[in-house]
Amino acid sequence: MHHICLIEDEQSLSNLIKMNLELEGYRVTTFNHGKKAMENMKEIISAQLVILDVMLPEVSGLEICSAIRKLSAVPILILSAKGTTEDRIAGLRIGANDYLPKPFDLEELILRVHNLLPPEISDEAELKYLKIGDKLVDFASYSVYDKGEQLLTSLSKKEIELLKFFHSNEGIVVSREEILDKVWGTDQFPTSRTIDNFILSFRKLFERDPKNPEYFHSIRGVGYKFTNPN
Repeated sequence: MHHICLIEDEQSLSNLIKMNLELEGYRVTTFNHGKKAMENMKEIISAQLVILDVMLPEVSGLEICSAIRKLSAVPILILSAKGTTEDRIAGLRIGANDYLPKPFDLEELILRVHNLLPPEISDEAELKYLKIGDKLVDFASYSVYDKGEQLLTSLSKKEIELLKFFHSNEGIVVSREEILDKVWGTDQFPTSRTIDNFILSFRKLFERDPKNPEYFHSIRGVGYKFTNPN
């Protein structure tokens, strides 16, 4: 289920958008204050999409958009009563992916949301292999092969689940809290150091230079981001 973060101070509009997105099957977290949103940046950048009003109390949506972009590539859809060409350009220039002037049609909003969200992998189309650099991960056998198709090592079930999670969130900064919630669940109680140890193992296995990673990036004070040109 995709997670959407909605930052909108008009309560009636926020409730309407949230209800319609939830009817589409999305999980929605809302904030109605600019300062409150800035204080919860880790949660915001853990979403798969941010819907962001421009005119917010204390901290504007444009300031929030700029702050998000310093940490994450999560798609951002700006909503604003300011719909001039200059306003749209300003929003897009600081990192928004789309800009929808108010008032808008809810069906159009839903379509834009659908277009901005990354595709979900269904059970039927579940990924069987993942290529990271010159290594190939076989999810079915929990095995990792080199470019000569020689078996290098076998992975644990948790390592496979973590790699699948990173793949489905490629290019997105994910917090340690979200990783623990999605991969370990609420019935287990590992620490964030557990994740760090997994990442160290992945770097030793997949990175050419573990100290200068190409794939598994640490985002200070937030979490991790997986990038894979393959």
